[in-house]
Amino acid sequence: MGSRILIAVVLLVTACGSAGGGGNGVQGKVFTSTSVTEQGQPRTLVAGTKVELRFTADGRLLANAGCNQMQGPVTLDDGKLTVTDLSTTDMACPAQGLQEQDEWLSKLLNGKPSWRLDGPNLVLTGANAEIVLAPEPQAPLEGVTWTVEGIITKDVVSSVPDGVTGTISFKNGFIYVQGGCNSGSTDVTGAEKYEVDGQKITFGSSLTTTAMMCDADKMKVEGAIADTLELGEVTFEIDRDTMTLMNAEGSGLKLRT
Repeated sequence: MGSRILIAVVLLVTACGSAGGGGNGVQGKVFTSTSVTEQGQPRTLVAGTKVELRFTADGRLLANAGCNQMQGPVTLDDGKLTVTDLSTTDMACPAQGLQEQDEWLSKLLNGKPSWRLDGPNLVLTGANAEIVLAPEPQAPLEGVTWTVEGIITKDVVSSVPDGVTGTISFKNGFIYVQGGCNSGSTDVTGAEKYEVDGQKITFGSSLTTTAMMCDADKMKVEGAIADTLELGEVTFEIDRDTMTLMNAEGSGLKLRT
């Protein structure tokens, strides 16, 4: 499965697909502008700002030009970036030119610009403007230790109790967890290795942990890790050095490398 996805990414370097498809080369990534042109001439952005485009795992685009946040469902079919119901926050921009810059980006995104990948870079081309954006470095899923920073229950995120450290790591096809008291892994006799398919990790029900009694704060974190992983399948989204893990029932974790 993984090799087919890799091949799809290569073949779709200049092609198209829905943002939720995982094979378009942009899903789950953050891009920031390296050059902006308008009517063939460089467009100077407000000092200290860049255009940022974030493509989420659930098929949304989050955009920022230095002040307000824009977002909406996005598709990338037929080489066109199409955002439906683009919404924008309504903050008072602190610097001169930021409001105009927001409006300029909003107009470009609402105009269904064409898109393509030029190597690792994303190129958006509208009627009179073009933006070249480079991908932000992303932490890898595997081979690093992810520390729990938040516990998600449905749409509510709660903080981790002070003094408690919970971690998850993905290594050589197995998941290793540490809840601050108990520890465990999917690396047990007869267990299959996890599979990564786009933004989904499937690992079955092989997670086994120790069962010591711990204090309430540590048990809260351990319980949150267990709840997230109990279904044997999670989705993940990495944003620079942070990751969100979610299962189908709305339990999840915010983690950082």
